[in-house]
Amino acid sequence: MKANFNRAALAEALGLLTSVTPSRTPKPILRCVRITAEEKEVRICATDLEVGINYTISEVQVEKTGDVVVPGDRLAAIVRESIDEVLLIEASEGKCEIKGADSHFTIYGQEPEQYPKVPDFEGDAEIEIGLANLQAGIEQCLFATAKESSRYAINGVLWEIKDKKLMLVATDGRRLARRRVNLASAPKGEVPTNLIVPGKAMGLLDKIGGGEKDKVAIKLPDNQILMSCANVVISSNLVEGNFPKYEDIIPTDYDKKLTLSTEATLSAVRRASLLANEESKGIQLSLGTDKLIFSGRAPETGDAQVDMPVSFKGEPIDIGFNPQFLIDALRVIQAADFELELGESDRPGLLKSGTNFLYVLMPINLG
Repeated sequence: MKANFNRAALAEALGLLTSVTPSRTPKPILRCVRITAEEKEVRICATDLEVGINYTISEVQVEKTGDVVVPGDRLAAIVRESIDEVLLIEASEGKCEIKGADSHFTIYGQEPEQYPKVPDFEGDAEIEIGLANLQAGIEQCLFATAKESSRYAINGVLWEIKDKKLMLVATDGRRLARRRVNLASAPKGEVPTNLIVPGKAMGLLDKIGGGEKDKVAIKLPDNQILMSCANVVISSNLVEGNFPKYEDIIPTDYDKKLTLSTEATLSAVRRASLLANEESKGIQLSLGTDKLIFSGRAPETGDAQVDMPVSFKGEPIDIGFNPQFLIDALRVIQAADFELELGESDRPGLLKSGTNFLYVLMPINLG
């Protein structure tokens, strides 16, 4: 193969593709990307056997068709450091050359026939969602997924599909985020109403650049999800297992309800947690008549207290929370204000933003 690439477009593609390739694997070919030059465009794919990407680059001039498999991180580093606007990539017999105006790199690849097949998107979509809509939903729930857990179901994001609504739910057992997203249209044909999409696939979708009008086309073949947007197709196995019955832990009977400034609360939580440490674990929220006090304490460091005036006349309450878990939620609330609901000191806190975003946070015992 032989093709002249727009360097910036190639760098953007490789940035996404190399976030899939594993840094350590018993199969060295999985650390590679496969580049296939066709007459008018080039397709580059990457996979870790669980998640795959097919990326089409049209800002390219193909002189000779063909394909090559080369280490993704090495190629990405060369393209990233290059100062040229155009790079020539030429490959034959397992050898790949990258040429700029003043540079010439040769890297050795592997057999294209040995590279695993990465699914492409064929046929009509079963579900369509606006890209900006879906990315907003991902940002408001992905952070709450379990990072390492033997309960594989909570390593992913639950998709609940009903009519023209998609509910995204994520939990790690100590907190739960739920975001409602509107579909572009009702699903076509019989689609599963409940599925669990791996966090890695959701994170990749969040990195796709696109315009306000771009839509994500989705297909759900056997235990897989295919998501196509613009020039990118992300494929992934679905997570097997049962997602927790999350509705059971969302409080519905709380009487202590406040409307708070998102920015002011975020600042208060950050400041109150400045002196907290591993031993002190968290910060305390003390709600009383017309005042909410955020306090943090560490035996060897000292005390911190931030006062916030609020409109409240009910029974006082002291409750402890992990400050980072509060910060994570407050960062993704897109409105100027949010609602905080509290019950008893041993029951979860509830944050709401409009009708679409909800966050449940388990309390901690500060002793």
